[in-house]
Amino acid sequence: MRVGVPSRGRRHRGQLFALIRAVRRTYMKSRGSSSRKITASSVILTPMSELRLTGKTEDGNHLALVDTEGNNYSVRISDTLRATVNQPRLTSVPASDATETMSVKEIQRRLRAGESFEQVAREGQITVEKVERFSGPIMQEREYILDRARELVMRKDAYRSDLTFSDVVLAKLAPRGVDTDQISWNTWRLPDGIWHIELHFPNRDGSGVATWSFDMARRALEASDDNGAWLLDEELALRPAATAMIHSEPNHPSRMEEPVRDIPRIADLFEPVEERPETPRLAVIRETPSVADSQDGITARAKVPSWDEIMFGKKAETPTEDEEPN
Repeated sequence: MRVGVPSRGRRHRGQLFALIRAVRRTYMKSRGSSSRKITASSVILTPMSELRLTGKTEDGNHLALVDTEGNNYSVRISDTLRATVNQPRLTSVPASDATETMSVKEIQRRLRAGESFEQVAREGQITVEKVERFSGPIMQEREYILDRARELVMRKDAYRSDLTFSDVVLAKLAPRGVDTDQISWNTWRLPDGIWHIELHFPNRDGSGVATWSFDMARRALEASDDNGAWLLDEELALRPAATAMIHSEPNHPSRMEEPVRDIPRIADLFEPVEERPETPRLAVIRETPSVADSQDGITARAKVPSWDEIMFGKKAETPTEDEEPN
């Protein structure tokens, strides 16, 4: 038969256990509140740990820290800690709104005026990528204006064919040995609304530049420098004439008198070549006198020395069989 524990005894027993747990918590808390010295390299904190700086210790060689539960810590002030604290702060990348020193309209205005991506980025203190992001419409506009200028009809040739600005320029450069694949065009708008046309082409000095002014509204183009005027001064080479039927009617267009065309000579297209002086020739001197010479009493002529005799001297003459040595 099992004897039960009186209820009063069980209550006293529970109170005893509660008292023991309270004493244990008080003891553990008193131990945890004691100051601990730690180093930055030896302490491993959990992700949830958070320490707050309260100052320096009495010796001045440590930093006093405390966590959220009131536990005190100290960290030795080492050279590594000093270097870390004194390290300059990294400049964070500011938001795009904070660096908006140049508007999109200003970026496009500068590109239309001929500034490069790098120049606009430097003036606006922005990245080149941002300039490129808004450059598409402007670069297309500049290319469109350049195409309209090159397609502008300047004059007609002898066959009444249209000669565009590009045709006239290439006809001037091609006969002079300029590789048309190496020329480059560029354009930008001036403050007065006129477009500046620029051409770079290779020459004997390295590179040549010609410029023009193009009024898009008036469809007018004029040279801005001597090279530009020089390139517009010559027409395309004339094409071979085709055979045409001449009608008997006097008023038919085929019988109308055609204007006289000034056809350049081929010799005029090349630079004159300096004439070289004619190399004098050596006269042939006969060793045997002619009949007329014999009548004058000339029996023999002097022998012309050979090249070896000139360079190395005259050799001693070998006596013949008829002559006896002295």
